[in-house]
Amino acid sequence: MAEKKFTVLDLLELDLSGHDALNLRCIAGRRGLPRAITNPEINRPGLALSGFYENFAHTRVQLFGRGETAYLYKLHHDKTTDTLETFFQNEIPCCVFTYNLEPTEEFRNFAEENCCPILQTDLTSTEFLSRIIRVFSNIFAPHQTMHGVFVEVYGIGIFLTGHSGVGKSETALELVERGHRLVADDIVEIRCVNGNTLLGRGANTLISHHMEIRGLGIINISQLYGVGAIRNQKEVQLIVQLEDWDSAKAYDRIGTEQKYKELLGVKIPMIEIPVRPGRNLPIIIEAAAMNERLKDMGYNSAKDFNQNILKWLETSDAKTAFYGNDDSY
Repeated sequence: MAEKKFTVLDLLELDLSGHDALNLRCIAGRRGLPRAITNPEINRPGLALSGFYENFAHTRVQLFGRGETAYLYKLHHDKTTDTLETFFQNEIPCCVFTYNLEPTEEFRNFAEENCCPILQTDLTSTEFLSRIIRVFSNIFAPHQTMHGVFVEVYGIGIFLTGHSGVGKSETALELVERGHRLVADDIVEIRCVNGNTLLGRGANTLISHHMEIRGLGIINISQLYGVGAIRNQKEVQLIVQLEDWDSAKAYDRIGTEQKYKELLGVKIPMIEIPVRPGRNLPIIIEAAAMNERLKDMGYNSAKDFNQNILKWLETSDAKTAFYGNDDSY
């Protein structure tokens, strides 16, 4: 099934607030609102307006600040429209005027004739650029959906994986009971932003904070435990794979060799936790989260333990314990 395209109308209808709000409104060319935006980069068309159209990035959103708008009014004063005709011969997604600037009458007319949406915002050019780059980096980020449960434990985003029935949801429920937060249950959407950061959230925001507990049914975490028990989005920092205990498998008991799993080209630390009756998985996962925080701070418990063992082996006490006190040999 083909993915739904992102249009200029979708850009206008984005529900953004605070420091992410774009404050956009359409002032001309409304017939072109269904045009698709396919390029996440922004172009400032100063060279194009002056007549240089080689390598013109017409597939990008065109940003008009004070300099570009002043040049439009110079063209209006000089009664020069050739460059504007060439400008709109390209199928441009849309043009955005910052500082609440108004385009010239000729520019509006060409936009209407060519069905090119003209948008306006009260933001400065610099502020609008920083905001729309953040918005586009999220919208156009590579993404995939995965089956599992995503929780935040001690500030660490932990993605719980494993086969159906292994106990992912029950473990996550106990973590929520212990004061941690649920991001998403069952279907998790993971996006790669800035090339090296994975952000996870519920694939369906309407049901992402519901959990299915076998024998109990569907429960609403935000209603049962309050809004402090949920989070809409979090960086994926650790993958915990739950699996049935296999007595024939050699599990890592020291932790000096870190395992990784690659998602969308980014390597994420991964640990395997065997599941069997009597093991307190929530406490183990809490310890794993705190250990991961220590690693981020530059301290690795397993490596430190290994180095201490090596130092001990080099001491006379270790040699005495190994060889004993019998000097007959």
